[in-house]
Amino acid sequence: MLRWIILILLCLIISFYGFQAVKTVTKSIWVHAGYWLVTGFVIANFIYRYSNFVRGESFTHAHGYALAFLFVWFVPVFFIVIFMLGEDIFRLGGYVVRKFGNNEVDSQGRRQFLSKLALGVAAIPFASILYGITRGKYNYQVIKHKLYFEDLPDAFDGFKITQISDIHSGSLESKKEVAYGIDLVNKQESDVILFTGDIVNTKAEEMEPWIPVFDKLKAKDGKFAVLGNHDYGYYAYGNDKELNQKNQVEIEAVHKNLGFDLLMNENRRIEKNGEHINLLGVENWGASRHFPKRGSLKQAAKNVGDHDFNILMSHDPSHFDYKNMELNKTDRNNHDVITDEPNIINFEKHIHLTLAGHTHGMQFGIEIPLLGIKWSPVKYRYPKWAGLYKDKGKYLHVNRGFGYLAFPGRVGIWPEITVIELIKDSDKA
Repeated sequence: MLRWIILILLCLIISFYGFQAVKTVTKSIWVHAGYWLVTGFVIANFIYRYSNFVRGESFTHAHGYALAFLFVWFVPVFFIVIFMLGEDIFRLGGYVVRKFGNNEVDSQGRRQFLSKLALGVAAIPFASILYGITRGKYNYQVIKHKLYFEDLPDAFDGFKITQISDIHSGSLESKKEVAYGIDLVNKQESDVILFTGDIVNTKAEEMEPWIPVFDKLKAKDGKFAVLGNHDYGYYAYGNDKELNQKNQVEIEAVHKNLGFDLLMNENRRIEKNGEHINLLGVENWGASRHFPKRGSLKQAAKNVGDHDFNILMSHDPSHFDYKNMELNKTDRNNHDVITDEPNIINFEKHIHLTLAGHTHGMQFGIEIPLLGIKWSPVKYRYPKWAGLYKDKGKYLHVNRGFGYLAFPGRVGIWPEITVIELIKDSDKA
């Protein structure tokens, strides 16, 4: 109850300051009433949807849009507050000056100008978030990389990989738009398609209506997948072990129904003209205690030669270079976890390329490649949060995700289809 009281008070304070700009610009009682009606609806709808929220089991599109309404209304209002609060501080200073001097200040004219400016600035995040909810979440971007390796087998020179990640089928809405994204994947005509986890939000049944869309994915040398943190049954049913296990089995079966070879701490050999590369896949493993730690790189690398060329799928990018730390024997749901897992860059066998997802780029940020601008709040939790990284001669690529979770949109961080071409070149490696 206390958290809802705090939320209501915070929203009302922000709304009050925002209203100062509105009533300065217009005296229309209809506009004033509309402002408070929308404010009341957004707050009430959010509380109604989330006051009895049970993690995983009860999340619906209505929950997502309650969150979206909160963002689309209060983020712009927050920008207005910054201007109006600054104006109030300035007015306080002006009051002090007038109290002890004879200076006249046109405070009303300045306040009207700042109110108009604040509303103009607030229109930018309002339009951006609105676009992100309506169109941005389907603004699929094909991002291409060429990676050079000295020890790539000759037969795999030019080998193309398409990576997708974080489908989150329980959040998807438009089959037409998603089918367009799948068509973009197929147009890349890659040798393999690699899916790096989170096919659902919580339950296997979320994917059922989407199977006819996603089973159209095609690749010459196969489709492979690993599980993400959301692909474990206990995300849906809490402490009900029987339902959890049933859901877990069904989630794994969904991958097979879609034609994915699901790698559970395993590896596959891909052969061409008498040469081969290894594809390794681990179950979810990340540094956070909040998520499952079932991944075993040691187990996945069994029977892998010391000088083989290796590509790894691991959902959580923190697996790549997490620092040694004291790890608990169980996760927050008291499930046993693997705690003696080495990070990837220090693993005894060379992992040439690791593919991960998980972060979604937080579905919010700013990226302007031509100016070298790349920022999202998620970077403060995951330093390697999107794109290509290289450390100790090993590559990590973090996919921004195909779908979305909780907030039903994307602002500045668009859904991604990654195409990586492997090139044999000792000079550029």
